Amino acid sequence: MDWQTSEDTVPSAPVTEADARSLLGRPPATGAWRDGDPPGRRRFAPLGPLRTESGDEIPAVRLAYETWGTLNEARDNAILILHALTGDSHVRGPAEPGHPTSGWWDDIVGPGGPIDTDRWFVVAPNMLGGCQGSTGPASIAPDGYEWAARFPYLTVRDQVAAQARLTDALGIETWAAVIGGSMGGMHALEWAVGLPERVARLAVLSAPPVNTADQIALNSVQLGAIRLDPRFAGGQYYDAGDGDGPHRGLALARRMALLNYRSPTELNQRFQRSWQSGVSPLGHGGRFAVESYLDFHGNKFTRRFDANSYLILVEAMNSHDVGRDRGGVEEALQRVAARTLVLGIDSDRLFPVDGQHRIARGIRHTIDGDQAVVLTSDFGHDGFLIETASVGAHLRRLLEA
Repeated sequence: MDWQTSEDTVPSAPVTEADARSLLGRPPATGAWRDGDPPGRRRFAPLGPLRTESGDEIPAVRLAYETWGTLNEARDNAILILHALTGDSHVRGPAEPGHPTSGWWDDIVGPGGPIDTDRWFVVAPNMLGGCQGSTGPASIAPDGYEWAARFPYLTVRDQVAAQARLTDALGIETWAAVIGGSMGGMHALEWAVGLPERVARLAVLSAPPVNTADQIALNSVQLGAIRLDPRFAGGQYYDAGDGDGPHRGLALARRMALLNYRSPTELNQRFQRSWQSGVSPLGHGGRFAVESYLDFHGNKFTRRFDANSYLILVEAMNSHDVGRDRGGVEEALQRVAARTLVLGIDSDRLFPVDGQHRIARGIRHTIDGDQAVVLTSDFGHDGFLIETASVGAHLRRLLEA
């Protein structure tokens, strides 16, 4: 089985000719899902106007979402799953028309799984500002053109406000659990702090209490890679033909991000100093296998994502500070009423485990005392999606609490 990363599928070996052939053809100007494309398993919730924290108004917000299982009569068996930065609502299911990749948590969600859809009703929305069916820069604005660079600045709190609107539309008063990893963990934490009465259980996986200066710096170079691509054209690229959009800048941003998602141990063990072909990279025009790996996944990413959405979502992630205007992180965490699992990965260099320990120390009702669960894994940040047996066992503990 292919390994899942926080945003995509990664082969366990150097890129093959078959892999490369899968990307033949010029990449589209945007990989966003657009109205008129096959809906796949998505549902759509129109949520009306939304005023953002910065004071802008989005006159018509829509969230795309998917569900599994059945909501019971008491409406108290619903679980909200929140995806990572460039994930989407497709938590479970095959790649098919409308869904360019297979479900990113198939081993966790499903009948008999750790999140058992024979028992739980699972809802997974595509976050506001995303590009897989929810309102974002690739959506059509009231003037009949794409929002593009005009799309309002969003915060994590704005995105949670939209998710709360979806919750109301579904008629769910309190989530039995809110579960998120990486950026989804930021959303989950914000839910539990900002709307504590609506969250019975909470799982924060590989996410920090604040986005630090180091993390903002790592993000800034990715945003710069996109904006410096001449074909980005200030965000006005939706009418460009295949191959004429900002795919080079977006692919470079993706390659930078992948280095944060994986650990040095895993990359060194997997690739060592192997060559991609029989041609030497030592002055003879060949390439190291790890270079081809990064290029392959950067290019693949451009076929399922949108450059403007990447900017909006990364800047929203940079906004994350659960203690902002709440007296600081520790005071904010005291608001959490949910039974909580906090989990981190020991090799995570994107969101190191000291952030998860800080969250665990601040919440009154964690299932493991005042320390986060720390999994040992060579896979770095992506371990929360790859180490499914261990992560699933801890999620079972939470849901049985």
